[in-house]
Amino acid sequence: MKLKFNCLLLAACLGMSVNVFAVDGPKPAKSRHKTSAPPKKFIDPANMDLSVKPGDDFFEYANGGWLKQNGIPAKETRWGSFHILRQENTDRLIGLLNEVSQTSASQPKGGLKQLVGDLYASGMDSLTIEKNGYAPIKPDLERINRLKTLDNFINELIYERVNGISAPIFRFGVEQDEKNVNKYVISLGQGGTTLPDRDYYLKNDPRSKKAQDALKKLITTLFTLSGSSADEAAKNTAIVYGLEYTWAKAQLSRVAMRDPHVTYNKFLIADFEKQTPHLKWSKILPALNAGGQDSILVGQPSFFRATDSLFAATPIANWRIYLRWNILRGTASYLSSDFANASFAYNSTLTGQKVQTPRVERMSALVDSYLGELLGQLFVEKYFTPAAKQYMVDLVNNLKETLGDRIKRLDWMSPATKEHALKKLNAFTVKIGYPDNWEKYDGMVINRNDYFSNLHAIVKWRYNFNVSRLGKPVDKTRWGMTPPTVNAYYNPTNNEIVFPAGILQFPFFDFKADDAVNYGGIGAVIGHEMTHGFDDQGRQYDADGTLRDWWTKEDADKFKSRADQVVKQYNAFTVLDTLHVNGKLTLGENLADLGGLNIAYEAFSKTKQGQSANTIDGFTPDQRFFLSWAQVWRSSQTPESAAQRILTDPHSPEQFRTNAPVTNINAWYKAFDVKPGDKMYKKPEDRTKIW
Repeated sequence: MKLKFNCLLLAACLGMSVNVFAVDGPKPAKSRHKTSAPPKKFIDPANMDLSVKPGDDFFEYANGGWLKQNGIPAKETRWGSFHILRQENTDRLIGLLNEVSQTSASQPKGGLKQLVGDLYASGMDSLTIEKNGYAPIKPDLERINRLKTLDNFINELIYERVNGISAPIFRFGVEQDEKNVNKYVISLGQGGTTLPDRDYYLKNDPRSKKAQDALKKLITTLFTLSGSSADEAAKNTAIVYGLEYTWAKAQLSRVAMRDPHVTYNKFLIADFEKQTPHLKWSKILPALNAGGQDSILVGQPSFFRATDSLFAATPIANWRIYLRWNILRGTASYLSSDFANASFAYNSTLTGQKVQTPRVERMSALVDSYLGELLGQLFVEKYFTPAAKQYMVDLVNNLKETLGDRIKRLDWMSPATKEHALKKLNAFTVKIGYPDNWEKYDGMVINRNDYFSNLHAIVKWRYNFNVSRLGKPVDKTRWGMTPPTVNAYYNPTNNEIVFPAGILQFPFFDFKADDAVNYGGIGAVIGHEMTHGFDDQGRQYDADGTLRDWWTKEDADKFKSRADQVVKQYNAFTVLDTLHVNGKLTLGENLADLGGLNIAYEAFSKTKQGQSANTIDGFTPDQRFFLSWAQVWRSSQTPESAAQRILTDPHSPEQFRTNAPVTNINAWYKAFDVKPGDKMYKKPEDRTKIW
């Protein structure tokens, strides 16, 4: 199922487990024999570089000291505020999992602790995994070798998908119909490639060639490890890479797919079948347990037409090779160390990660990803309190009111469009902490002694759950992130903003912090997600989540003109040698950062501290607000990771997420006495104002 929501940080959108907030319990009585610890500095000058003028490089001014003192750990590709929280949370999850796995074997089958504990225990049984080598996938490879015809090949695609084995070539799922949001519909999307973006295949620069060579080496290594001779592995590599290159040419770019109207293509199944005569959807869909439908959504019709032609033109022997590769690629990380090491070597080339993430951390992340609403219950019980949830409720309401006031005051929007915008804002659904209705994973079977079969069982269960939604009412209570996640998101088809429990921790939030710190942290996060409802994508969805235009043409043109200013600003940022930020790819997140910071600052200005001039640790309230924003994005990354993110990440690099929004906010100039001649200075008439 494709991700339809916009989130604060890409990593968690992709299912990574990150850290959470734990409210302090009752304090022990003070001992007269102990000296109390010094109060925490929520804005610590030791983390700053005061030799840098804030108007020259605010990111470096706010974070330079910390960056000099903290390198990137060998097991990481990026390191900063988000990643530290993620590590702390991983440690908490490991503690929970170690505890529950010790008794899970004696727990009732199918219960929370049995499922979570036994999945974790099976993944930690590295001796058995090592002993098995690639035996778990031999039946799949042998079955594939028996395929004789194109129909056999298509039937194999169906078999693998419904049995939790693989999902080759194209995305298939069930999701809300964006123009009929109370109904689920079958959805198809492009795929077929291994490298993170189609441009890796289509470009010939040294960085792209290095990635291509890494992929070819991985293909060759995995075929060799599974029994192919050197000559056969080399031949197979050429065939596989050739097919993936063809699919890369057929794919739409990430920028093109930012337009929801481009990817909304609804067909009667009979009509779409005429465009793909070798893919007989009227027969395929019932075999996929998705029958009884008359229509289908196709994200990229041209990709499927190209794929259909490729099916007809490619010998069955080549399809056998491709399917074997797909099995190897999808399972290498879960097999013995020679396979897992080959997969890591490939990823290391693309990301710059030096050493493999410890197994215990990989398994905690896997359980959080696969059984997140079971593990999440254990997590919330121990680390999240009603007081934290109530704080978020109050803060969301405050910022929601502030955004409403700002919309009413817009000088570029007509009353008619304002009315619709306010209706949409007032219709926001707000989810905080964890789901009201936990998923129980009924029917899930986890075997403590069979890690690989467990993975198949979970994927199969999730697939069957997904297709079982066809014909049922849309369940808008479901979440797209697990409770421990340090992130937040906006889902346009539900018109909802969602804040998992994990986001409520310093530097985002602390009960003991002053308002400037909390508004510059979690306040800006809340404003960020609210603004996603009105960014270049979100603004195209109505109050009920329907993809429907509610703008006057004149207002839409004014919005686009302002958004183009943001694109231009970010396009000018150089990330690495000749690589620049892609202002169009990152537009939605950049607009959300700008809007979120503006909303949070205005809300902060209404507080007692925001209306005072009292300093803390030498910083004024406004300075602390903007410094809090900057320390949220404190981060460094490997050059390889930076290059990959330019192609794949809709978020700008952290230094620009810090610096670019503040240059458009007058209060920042006043707070730090930024003047003409400073490197970040923008003339008042050049400062972009949208929401």
